[in-house]
Amino acid sequence: MSDTQLMKGILEGCVLGVIAKGETYGYEILAQLETAGFEELREGTLYPVLTRLDKKGYIHCRKAKSPLGPIRKYYTITLPGKQYLEDFKKNYRQVTDSAERILFGDDRAPERKGVRRA
Repeated sequence: MSDTQLMKGILEGCVLGVIAKGETYGYEILAQLETAGFEELREGTLYPVLTRLDKKGYIHCRKAKSPLGPIRKYYTITLPGKQYLEDFKKNYRQVTDSAERILFGDDRAPERKGVRRA
């Protein structure tokens, strides 16, 4: 499995996580994801994710003039989007915990004990 395939599996949740912090637009989302370690992510990957999230009703998109010129799309999370994000985080944590137990064994478990999970 390539890193790209693994990333695609969690990208919707991560994009929603960024949008949940407050209204934002595509370039800001890319910048925050890049800062978090998604250096290979490009607009051609992000915008289809935003379109899917919008079609599912998880985000709302409004168009407004940018202070720097052209019209920009601004995104906010919806109530169904917040619920989806919470479910995603629970599922993500369960899957990653299980994978870590298998891949790294119990030796790694003490490092993570006592860590509050979202």
